[in-house]
Amino acid sequence: MNDENAPSLENDAEPVELPAIEFQSPGRFTVHNPQTALPEAERREPAPFILGSHQPMERFSQPADARAHALALLQQAQRRLCLYSADLEPWLYHHSSVQEACTHFLLAHPKNRLRILLRDPTRAVKEGHRLLQLARRLPSNLQIRKLHPSYPSEEIAFLLADGNGLLLRPELDQYAGYALYHDPARVRLRQTQFDQAWDTSITDPDLRSFLL
Repeated sequence: MNDENAPSLENDAEPVELPAIEFQSPGRFTVHNPQTALPEAERREPAPFILGSHQPMERFSQPADARAHALALLQQAQRRLCLYSADLEPWLYHHSSVQEACTHFLLAHPKNRLRILLRDPTRAVKEGHRLLQLARRLPSNLQIRKLHPSYPSEEIAFLLADGNGLLLRPELDQYAGYALYHDPARVRLRQTQFDQAWDTSITDPDLRSFLL
């Protein structure tokens, strides 16, 4: 059946020409995707003082300053390090910069020693502190023990570096303290205190299990 009003096939085959569209580029632009939050993205910098040379006492009250002094002492120690702490103070010592400094110190000479004396290692074991992980790798150079419960001790925290350096925080619940870079007499007194406590210290079962 023919439909006189139907469009012809010839007309359907003809291409339909559309008007040109004028387009202007808005130019280049940058897409800023949020970066994935990485732990310890910041790189800690040590305090600019020389162990065995800098005379004045350096007082601090902010955690950033405490970290800078601790890192400076850890990086410059050449023979021995002693850490007397309640729980390994994660805010101060649980960081890759601290781990790197201690690793370099322990591997620099076979006789170098880092001794850590803790009041309670529970938190460090539970959370997996970086210095505990390092002790598993270098057990003969890095020793960690628990303060004997009956041993009379001060509620303080300190770090000893060789025979000259000392970082001390007299209040465990405060950031404030001071750092010394060349005070053999005061370091000697704290070293005696540390050694006496170390001689009566014990190995905590949880700590031993973690380190094995």
